[in-house]
Amino acid sequence: MIKVSVMYPNTPGDKFDMDYYCNTHMPLVAELLGDALKGGAVDSGLAGGAPGSSPAFIAMGHITFDSVESFQQSFGPNAEKIMADLPNFTNIQPQIQISEIKL
Repeated sequence: MIKVSVMYPNTPGDKFDMDYYCNTHMPLVAELLGDALKGGAVDSGLAGGAPGSSPAFIAMGHITFDSVESFQQSFGPNAEKIMADLPNFTNIQPQIQISEIKL
């Protein structure tokens, strides 16, 4: 099982609409990726590790798949539609990481 994490750095002055992300963007992603998508979650950053510090990321979206190949096969044909929706909720350039889930 793999997890694709889409992380939005917390930069002062940038915009991020969490309501749109959770209620419109993520359902769009789920619809487009279909049965290849095994699950998903959204994290909303609260704080950094030091008392009083800001979170490194304002938000993170996590989606799981059986394999990197199943992610690529489902995402590739839909990448343009998914990426075109980003300006509707953020002006932040996301960072992407694909990880193997160990536990």
